[in-house]
Amino acid sequence: MFKTIVNTFANCFKIPELKSRIVFTLLVLAICRIIAWVPTPGLDATELRAYLQKPGQMDSNSLLSMYSLFTGGALQNCAIGALGIMPYITATIIIQLLTAVVPTLSKLAREEGGRAKIIQYSRYLTVLLCLGHGTLMTIGWENPGQIFPGFDKKLVVVDNLWWYRIQTILALATGTLLLMWLGEQITERGIGNGVSLIITIGIVADLPVAGQQLYYMFFPEVGERKFNLFHAIALLLLLCAVVAAVVAVTQAQRKIPVQYAQRAVGRKVYAGGSSFMPLRVNYAGVMPIIFAQAVLVFPAMALTKLGQISSIKFFEDIGNDLNRGQLLYYCLYTAMILFFSYFWVATQFNELQISDDLKKYGGYIPGVRPGQATSDFLHRTMSRITLAGAVFLTVIAVIPMLMADAFGINYRVSQFFGGTSMLITVGVMLDTMRQMESHLLMRHYDGFLKKGRIRGRF
Repeated sequence: MFKTIVNTFANCFKIPELKSRIVFTLLVLAICRIIAWVPTPGLDATELRAYLQKPGQMDSNSLLSMYSLFTGGALQNCAIGALGIMPYITATIIIQLLTAVVPTLSKLAREEGGRAKIIQYSRYLTVLLCLGHGTLMTIGWENPGQIFPGFDKKLVVVDNLWWYRIQTILALATGTLLLMWLGEQITERGIGNGVSLIITIGIVADLPVAGQQLYYMFFPEVGERKFNLFHAIALLLLLCAVVAAVVAVTQAQRKIPVQYAQRAVGRKVYAGGSSFMPLRVNYAGVMPIIFAQAVLVFPAMALTKLGQISSIKFFEDIGNDLNRGQLLYYCLYTAMILFFSYFWVATQFNELQISDDLKKYGGYIPGVRPGQATSDFLHRTMSRITLAGAVFLTVIAVIPMLMADAFGINYRVSQFFGGTSMLITVGVMLDTMRQMESHLLMRHYDGFLKKGRIRGRF
């Protein structure tokens, strides 16, 4: 198996077009990593970087941990890429949700050239979000103790605060827009989805730090060793099981058979045939986890601050119960992942349109009447498989938190055993391999698997 994979990668460089796409992608990703290290003018992040490298500093703030994960460490470096690609992703999600509920955008999406217009709207919205997020981050760096509890050093080294604010906001917005453009270039001229690859390379960039923390778990510099060989074997088996489960569920799909009747259009007669409609088990991908984390973080911060300002212990207690590691947090986190899984499917999967399209082109599901009955059948089927995908997402999302809270494993290590990072990394790798395999099969080379196809199974 390993030899086959090595030979397949070697074949990739025998095809000039695929070779150029791979090299271009690697070069652009290297530029993205440079953006994560280029410091923002007027800021000195040396003390902040040393402070956040201490064990447990990033673990206590789930919002900072998530943002640091998506920016590839640019946040603690105070780099021009500190906003990361998240504003563009947020803008794209907002436009997608609006497309599902606003008739004008929904009609535009179905028109010729409409997708280009919608992408253009996403870019405009990205600029606005960059300016807003950049302003908040700029003000936050002026008072770093509010963002990083316990940090009492000064980050801003410019005397003129207004000049610092203007140049920092512009630098952060420019960094995100540059990442957005680079991601689109990868999608168009490289291999794989550019935005997803930029996030993935940021996650993978944290592997050396996680490896160092893993080494200290078994060979601590001070104190007694809490983990032994048995724990190492258990972690290895858990990692293999989680990766296998993520691959299986990411690829899993329910195949709905579709039969097409013979039809005549003018003087042409189109023969009937059979096909299938693939319904993905994990239709929402990683989005429910991201939404649930973002929604839970802000109430916890707001209630804690409100309790401290008003001296009302009730608000502070509720805010503390909403922090990671508490029972209330886990219950709400689970409920929100389930809710957002169905919410995403409800806004993105239009069974009425699919039913109308099947009826328009003479297609039908065997045993199901066309029209409303087909729509109801698709709705019931999608609801059932979404439940399986949502339960899987919940288990994967909770694994790193339980490992960090119950067993005292460093959060940088535990996040590679599940959660957002594992889902994104595995999903992007599968998508990239699928695109590479299509280039290989077109030129009569073997794919990554024995039969030359990466198949989804249910």
